[in-house]
Order: sequence, then C-alpha cells, then structure tokens
Amino acid sequence: MSKRAEALATRLEIGARALADLAGSLGDSEWQTRIPKDGRKIGVVVHHVGSMYPIEIELAQLLAQGKPVAGVTWPDVHAINAAHARDHDNVTPEEALDLLARNSAAAAAAIRAMSDEDLDRAGPVSLNSDAPLTTQFMLEDHAVRHAYHHLAAIQRALKVHEATLRPSEPATARA
Repeated sequence: MSKRAEALATRLEIGARALADLAGSLGDSEWQTRIPKDGRKIGVVVHHVGSMYPIEIELAQLLAQGKPVAGVTWPDVHAINAAHARDHDNVTPEEALDLLARNSAAAAAAIRAMSDEDLDRAGPVSLNSDAPLTTQFMLEDHAVRHAYHHLAAIQRALKVHEATLRPSEPATARA
C-alpha cells in the first residue's frame, strides 16, 4: 500500500470523524441551524458531505485511470447541492451520521487502493478550467478537504447561534 494513499485516507477519516463527533453532539435546535452565507441547515450539510464522497472519489478515480474530468461545472455542483438541500431538508441525525460513516469509510478504502502512480497521474479537470491536475490534488481539494471545510463553517454557525441564545447583558454591566 502507498504511504501517501494511506496518509490521504487517514486525513479523510479524521475529518469525517471530527464532523461526526460534532454533529452527534448537537441538539435539535442546533441541528436545524442555518449556516450563514450558505443557507443550508447544519443537518443537511452533514448529510451532504456523506452524499458527496462517492462522486468525489469517482472523479479522482477517473484521473487515476488517465481519463479527464470533463463536463462537470460549478453551476452543476451548485444545482446538485441545491437539489440535495431540498430533498433532505428534514434529514435526521441518525440518517446523516450513518451516511457519513458508510461513505467516508468507502472513500478511505478507495483511496487506500490507489498507488503512487495513480496519485501522480494528471489530467484536465473541467471544474478547474481544464487545468491538468493530479489525482492527489483532486482528492485533497475535494474528498479529503470536504469534511474540514464544512466543519469550520458549522463551528462558526454554532457560535452565532449560541450568541443569539444568550441573554444580553444590561447596559449598566457593559459600562
């Protein structure tokens, strides 16, 4: 097994576990909190991360096989995300956490199956203006990063949510 593939898979697992740990600790009010600038509920985003792993891995596997990632655009990604948010608006923590666990494990296994040659193979990626990118970059920029990216946004949203729930101090206490 490639040491690099193992390291990538481990980083993906750590991110998914951190997201799952935080999500599993949330109450219903927090689960339903919308993420600023994103607009989706925290629960929807947790489910989203789990649902995207198969697609992200499939695209990386194309590169690993020497094939381009063609015809995938950011408007496509945004449309997929919007449809997912509508379809899973009432996702339960159990559903989201189960999907995240299953698909992150499958993604890590797929990464571990890659050789150094697979990780080094490059091809045009339509999401990045057809720049020739390596499989490793594609994995790092999408599947590996995904949980960390949304975890940080969720943490920021929870701080805002918590601040709105705290009673404000009387004006005399702030003077």
